[in-house]
Amino acid sequence: MKTLIIAAIFIIIAVATFFSQTKINNVMNTNKKTIVLVHGAWADASSWDKVIPLLEAEGHEVINVNLPGHGKDNTPIEKQTLQGYADAVKNAIGTRTDVILVAHSMSGMNASLVAEQIPSQLNKVIYLSAFLPKDGESAFLISGRDKETVLPKYLIIDEKAGTGSFPLDEYIGFFAPDATKEDKENLISNFRPEALAPLQTAVTLTDKNFGQVNKIYIHDVDDIVVGYKLQQQMVKDAGINKVYKLNSSHTPFFSIPNELAEIIIKESN
Repeated sequence: MKTLIIAAIFIIIAVATFFSQTKINNVMNTNKKTIVLVHGAWADASSWDKVIPLLEAEGHEVINVNLPGHGKDNTPIEKQTLQGYADAVKNAIGTRTDVILVAHSMSGMNASLVAEQIPSQLNKVIYLSAFLPKDGESAFLISGRDKETVLPKYLIIDEKAGTGSFPLDEYIGFFAPDATKEDKENLISNFRPEALAPLQTAVTLTDKNFGQVNKIYIHDVDDIVVGYKLQQQMVKDAGINKVYKLNSSHTPFFSIPNELAEIIIKESN
């Protein structure tokens, strides 16, 4: 009889422990987010290769979007549009909610469209040295106010093809000067001329939708693609109060992925 009582006590303790741990796990799982990463112009989804494992190690679901016409995607130049970029991001999000959307550089434009079009599905947008537009602005219009960028000096416009490009040596020099040799070689191997139409397209944003989405900005202090002063002005114009600073060029996901991941993880918890 005594043996049966002891066995029963152990069973009760085991069951209680199981349900307690299950409750803890469920609470922990509610803190996990879907993090959607979107690369910038003249790049592709491989930009995030060093950051993704760091985010996944924290239990977050990570979706890495490759925009149409970038990397290995063969969408023709004439079919690449800013809305098409936004649609690629929205398709990746699907029906998910509470999403952390991280946009680099040019993709601040399409991320802003996503925020306008599906605001209820987003927890926040994190702009990484990205264009942060006001209603009616295009990437070209914003960049035209940048007194620190080197883009106009090296940009090669092919009006017939509808593309913009750079000499590869110069591109690596200003885009990722602090990257490793391997990262630079990867950038070159994935480099493709950028469609001009999305860069020239103005966005339509409203206070009702875009204005209500929480926004965070990560500054790349040593950036000469999207100049630091322009970054600061965009943040001021957008009324963003929470910002971070990285001592990096335009591509911290290559040079300091751990520091970048720490910020994204902090903002996802």
